[in-house]
Amino acid sequence: MQDTHTPDEAAQRLAEQVRDGMLARDRAAQGLGLRITDIAPGAACMEMAVRDDMLNGFDICHGGFITALADTAFAYACNARNEMTVASGLSVDFVAPGRPGDVLTAQAREVSRAGRTGVYDVQVINQRQEVIALFRGRSHSFKGRPTVPGLAEPA
Repeated sequence: MQDTHTPDEAAQRLAEQVRDGMLARDRAAQGLGLRITDIAPGAACMEMAVRDDMLNGFDICHGGFITALADTAFAYACNARNEMTVASGLSVDFVAPGRPGDVLTAQAREVSRAGRTGVYDVQVINQRQEVIALFRGRSHSFKGRPTVPGLAEPA
């Protein structure tokens, strides 16, 4: 049967299938209660509610949890084309604290992708649209290795 979807529709459908396949195996995201709210080729959006067990001695969200949220959004964004991709490095700047009860949203987007490397920016905001952290991730792809075997070949 011939695929009657446009390339953009097919790429979006693949990104959604990759999201589902990754999330089914992502014990870290499940354990942290992360929720993916949007996915597209080269982009992802995730949410995390700041729980009491995520607070440090200053009663603010530990930076490691904020980094984990941003890193996970980065991972979904750079794997959405179904080519296994991992982080090769990252930097994060904390701009404001996450507070008890906050819902933090990490919005990841592809800045550059060439060959086996990519650069992705992630902005973490709270429910008041205040910037909490800025994250930049560098990625390395494994050509020909799918993120989720059995789906369409990597794009």
